[in-house]
Amino acid sequence: MPNRTASTDAPILDVLTERWSTRIFDASAPIDEQALQSALEAARWSPSASNTQPWRFIVARRGSASHTAVVDSLMGFNRAWAADAAALVVFVANTELDGKELRWAAYDVGQAAAHFTVQAHANGLCTHQMGGFRAAEIAEAFDLAGNQRALTVMAVGPLGDIEAASEDLRAREDAPRERRPVAESILVDD
Repeated sequence: MPNRTASTDAPILDVLTERWSTRIFDASAPIDEQALQSALEAARWSPSASNTQPWRFIVARRGSASHTAVVDSLMGFNRAWAADAAALVVFVANTELDGKELRWAAYDVGQAAAHFTVQAHANGLCTHQMGGFRAAEIAEAFDLAGNQRALTVMAVGPLGDIEAASEDLRAREDAPRERRPVAESILVDD
């Protein structure tokens, strides 16, 4: 993998500084099933409010009808590259439990996605999360219940050949990794 190590203002784990969201996936390599299962296991063990575990996953491997359905739901530029990923994982939130709203469901599912991403990277898989998809199409294609909401789609798989990618994809891949300083994100620091 290319060196995309982030420049941090304080030391953090290498797996975090080295992780980035590629849009260039190997369109012929299958998913490493063991690495995928480890990433799902990491998501399983992420924290949740009152241990409600509101996350559900749609795992769609390239070549399956499920993968096609997820690709069909993608919008804009995501459709140009995401189909190459060995798998697309839809992170779904159960928003109610026993008739009661789970106010923190989206937050908890976000933590599951973050744990998934870090574990996937640690095991040599690349990921890219997308919000540009039509959730209603996902709900229909996978017969989601009324209390289930697709929150994000994550492309997962081996990195593709950056040099062989389109100019537009290469430009995005080579763009500097930037984040605003932590101080600009802190509202109160007593």
